[in-house]
Amino acid sequence: MTPAALVQESACNLSVNSMANPLKVGDTAPGFTATTHDGKTISLADYRGQSAVILFFYPKDGTAVCTKEACAFRDSYEHFLELGAVVLGVSSDSNASHDQFAKQYRLPFPLISDRDGTLRKLFAVPRTLGIFPGRVTYVIDKHGIIQLVFNAQLVSEGHVQNAMRALRQQVR
Repeated sequence: MTPAALVQESACNLSVNSMANPLKVGDTAPGFTATTHDGKTISLADYRGQSAVILFFYPKDGTAVCTKEACAFRDSYEHFLELGAVVLGVSSDSNASHDQFAKQYRLPFPLISDRDGTLRKLFAVPRTLGIFPGRVTYVIDKHGIIQLVFNAQLVSEGHVQNAMRALRQQVR
């Protein structure tokens, strides 16, 4: 199946970016619609003109580094809100797994299940060593423009620190 066919069959509404053409600062973020762990349907367009979006992709609920990263986003959540941003987490885990993960660690932000990997492809999130789902954080401003792409598999807290720094630069 071609990448374009994958997108047509998914809930996403734009073409898939090739891994050879990763998204970069200054690009318009691809739009998507998805269901969150609490059953709500959200769209990236819902936030356009309203707030910035921190979209972080992580490999798996409950693993050591992923838990540390999600909890770091949780611990900084109020600061993100003060800077006019919402936080969305994405992994291939099921919504049931996300719901349990969110409850166990009191995560105040939505988690999106990307079971078929469509969002990862749409955002050109690379695999680590060609095997493991990548860990990438995007800061998307309220106009839909990517302001940060931070890719680091084992640096959980660095995602939060870099996202916060990018938001603060926008406020200046």
